[in-house]
Order: sequence, then C-alpha cells, then structure tokens
Amino acid sequence: SAQFQLAVPVAVVFAPGSVPGDLPRPLPFRDVQEMEISVNLRPSITSRYETVYRRTTAQEEAALDVATAREADAALHPLQDALLGSLTMYVVPETSSLLPQGINVYVGKHRSALVRAGGGLAALRTRLQQLTQVMSFTASSISAALSDRVPNGQLGPDARRHLKSSLGYEITFSLLNPDPKSHAVDWDIEDAVNRYVQPVLDKLSLVANFSVDSQILYYAVLGVTPRFDKESSSFLLSAHSLPHVINPVEARLGSSAASLYPVLNFLLYVPERSHSPLYIQDKDGAPVSTNAFHSPRWGGIMVYNVEAPASPQVSLPLHVDVDMVRVMEVFLAQLRLLFGLSREELPPDFLLESPGNEGLADWELDRLLWAHTVENIATVSTTLTSLAQLLDKIGNIVIKDDVASEVYQAVASAQSAMAELAAGHLHLAFQASKEAVTSSERAFFDPSLLHLLYFPDDQKFAIYIPLFLPMAVPILLSLAKIVREARQRKKEPTKMD
Repeated sequence: SAQFQLAVPVAVVFAPGSVPGDLPRPLPFRDVQEMEISVNLRPSITSRYETVYRRTTAQEEAALDVATAREADAALHPLQDALLGSLTMYVVPETSSLLPQGINVYVGKHRSALVRAGGGLAALRTRLQQLTQVMSFTASSISAALSDRVPNGQLGPDARRHLKSSLGYEITFSLLNPDPKSHAVDWDIEDAVNRYVQPVLDKLSLVANFSVDSQILYYAVLGVTPRFDKESSSFLLSAHSLPHVINPVEARLGSSAASLYPVLNFLLYVPERSHSPLYIQDKDGAPVSTNAFHSPRWGGIMVYNVEAPASPQVSLPLHVDVDMVRVMEVFLAQLRLLFGLSREELPPDFLLESPGNEGLADWELDRLLWAHTVENIATVSTTLTSLAQLLDKIGNIVIKDDVASEVYQAVASAQSAMAELAAGHLHLAFQASKEAVTSSERAFFDPSLLHLLYFPDDQKFAIYIPLFLPMAVPILLSLAKIVREARQRKKEPTKMD
C-alpha cells in the first residue's frame, strides 16, 4: 500500500547574539531531515522536517524586545507563517531574561516557541527535536490514529482511548437527579456552554461539526450500589465497579440510537440523599480529587455532592445551585482526553503557555489534524477495499455511474490528501481527506447496492418457494392427470364402426 510522507515546514530564527559558532554554512540555509516513524506500520510512514535557518527580521527583533515570554508570543504571532502544521522556533541568547530561570524552552499558544541558545548546534538540534515531538506529531500519536490496523501488543495504553475521526460529533450534557423529592437541582447549562464549551468548539470547528444539547433526567440511578464507609461516614464507588455504572444510565440517555455521528456524553450526577456524600476511589483506594471518571470513546461522569442541611427539620426538596465553573473544568478536561489532547510528559526545562479559554493551542489543533488526516486516508482505503471484495462476491450486481464516480472521487481525494501531506500543506490535506471519506461512504452505502447486498440468491429461493409451491401443486397434479389420460388413450384400441 501507499507510503505516507508527513512534511513539516520549520523555521529556526536566530535573534542577535544567539547564533551558534559551529553552523555548517552561513545563514540563511535550508536543511531536510527524514525519519521513519514506525517500522511495523503498514503503510509505512516517514516524517520530513524541512527546516530553514535564518536571522530575525527587524520586526521580529522588536517583538522579542519585551519583558515576558507571553508578551513576545503575542507580538510574534502576526509575523509568523500562519500555515497549519508549520512551526517557528525563535532562538534567544543564553543570557536572555525572556525565559524564566531554569526554563530553556517556552511553547506559546500559537505555532511558535522560544528556545534558549547555548551548547552549540548539536545541543540546539536536540532541543528542536524535542520541540517538534511536543508541537507536531509523534510516532505514538500517528500509530494511535491507525490503532485499528496495528496489532494490539504494539500500542501504548492510550491508543484506543480517543474518538475515531468523524465528520461530526454530538455532545450531550445530562444532569441526573435520582432523588427529586429531596433535591431541586438548578444548573445554568446554557450559559456554561456559551462561556466555556463554545470557544473550544469554535476552535475545533476546523476538525468537525459539533452539535450540543442538554437534558435533565429524574429518577435515573447508577447501576451500582455504593459501599458505605464507616470511618468517613460517606459512600464509596471503587474503580473496578465504574464500568458497571454506565450501562443502566445509558439506557436512559437515548440519544446515540438516532445519531449519525459519535455521541459524547457528559453526566453530572447528584447522588440521592440516602447515598450522600458519594466519593469515587481510584485503583489504589485513594479518593479521586475531581470526583469524576471518564470512559474512553464514550464520555465522562462527575458526582456532585450536596451538603447535608444543618438542621434535620429543613423542608424538602433542598434547593441546589450547581457551581458550573467547577463542573465545566472537569468536563473540558475530559473532552480534551477524549480527543487525545492530553499533555504528554515534558522535559523539566519546558514551559507550556496555557491556551486560555479557547481550550487548546493552535499547535494542539495541528496535532489533531495530522492524526485525523492519516486516519481518514486509512479509513478510505479500508472502505474501498471492503466494497471491492463485496462486489466480487455478488455476481449479478449492477454498479451505477454515480457509485462509480463516487469511488473515483474518493480515490482522487485520498491521493490528493497524500500529495498535500508530502508538500507540507496540512489544511488542504485534511480537507481532501474529509472529502475522500464522504465519497467512499456514499459509494459504500449507496441504496442501489444495499438491496442487492441483503438479497442474495439463496434468499430468493427461500422467499419464492413458499409462494409458488401451493400454486404449483394443482398445476403439477393436472399435468400428471393429462399425461395419464394420454397414455390411457394410446393403450385403448380405436373402435371401428
């Protein structure tokens, strides 16, 4: 099968006083590095870092002449190449006060980083390589995208956690109130979604379409009865019982059945009064600080405890106003996990800028696009192979022109996506890969093929025999009678008058 080549345009920009003495050629110069990402993946995948080494322009110098790394990041942003998937690394002098003490690499919230000079070209190259691993893609992020094609043993534990690439996702926020007689729960979900979730989805809108809805479910209980703990006089849910919590709740959610796209469920559970307070324990029996857990490719659940009233004479139901800031922090962290945006372990001298209320940095969006583009192309190849094998098996199938043209379109878009990846145009590659998926699925699920797939020859016999047999019996009997009479006639000699 075809070979992927992922080209990353990198600019390494030297500020005055930061140029290493052992550069191989005078600035500016270009350098290309290729490496195989993983040997045991089919198709094989190579990464190609196309690096330009140059000095800062006057504008960039002015932008770097500020007090903090954060200000420099903001000032440099408009001067950069805005290409998705591209990286710009600014090398600042060893004595620069832009980077805090003990920090050698600062990763901004766009597509650039600040790197402290020192130790010559070799040391700088090591730092730049660590940076590309953080800011673009890694062997593990690409093999996770191809997780369905890689033997189980060769993947890290997180590879199958995140959602498969899709053209759209549906997000459902549900408030579960199993005990409405005791608790009247209010949550301002609309405001919380607009304030915390929408900025993240706006940023992710490049990746897919999102729809958000919310619901309140009464009398919906978890599938596991929590254990009472005398010492803390609270109820506990242990890690091994968490998988059993979801099934009965899921039956009540009822959204995924009618959905075209993967559904992400975020559940806020207010425990009933008889099981309050309720805490989740991890595998080691320690309490989970967020009191929440997530389920790969499904969503997350957070338990929200209501403080017991001071006096027992208080009138029920208790009015509860949910602290949406606390809840949304947990749900957004789970959303990042589901999309595979969890931060990897970083070297101690790295400092990452927080993405703010957008929820993810530009380079994190690029990471997602690299992985989804590769996954989309692989999906198209699987879909078209399955379609070809299917059509081989059914002899009498008629393939209409529009199905054929969707197949040609899918192949052309997939080839174009691979060409754009090799040229370092991530955005165009991703768009082409999405078109390829759409065309291949249209061909595969075309109604003109569907009824033939479900109507093979042996089924025709099974359907028609019961219909024709009752009609055939009298016909066959009368035929037999006619044959008998004809024979009888031959035997009887003709009477002569």
